[in-house]
Amino acid sequence: MLPANGCHAFGRGPLDDTLAIFIVKYMLNYQENLDLRFQALSEPARRAMVDRLSHGPASVSELAAPLDMTLPAVMQHLKVLEDSGLVSSEKTGRVRTCRIEPAAFEHTENWLAERRAVWEGRLDRLGDYLEELQDRDRTS
Repeated sequence: MLPANGCHAFGRGPLDDTLAIFIVKYMLNYQENLDLRFQALSEPARRAMVDRLSHGPASVSELAAPLDMTLPAVMQHLKVLEDSGLVSSEKTGRVRTCRIEPAAFEHTENWLAERRAVWEGRLDRLGDYLEELQDRDRTS
């Protein structure tokens, strides 16, 4: 039941609740995508494929050539990369061409940069504190 002022508890209105639900769903999906991306990059063969694709599009056969695995195994690895959003592919005739999806890497890089900034700030504050302690010791 709504209070007399028509707003929800804590002064929030129905729009605020809708926005909060949207944000929570977005963050959960964002985290899930990150998990899939890091999982995809956790395997050396998939990292090798991503490295090759960073130089430009390649066919599945070109991606498979330097790897010591069967073509079906390569296809399974590509599916993991595609499911994570890091790689896309299209089939033209009998050739499947794969390419990097830069936006997925950008999101992951932004997430890492945010964490890096937090930890750099913490380490800077620790450094300042340790310097302050050394200055106190010198003056004592």
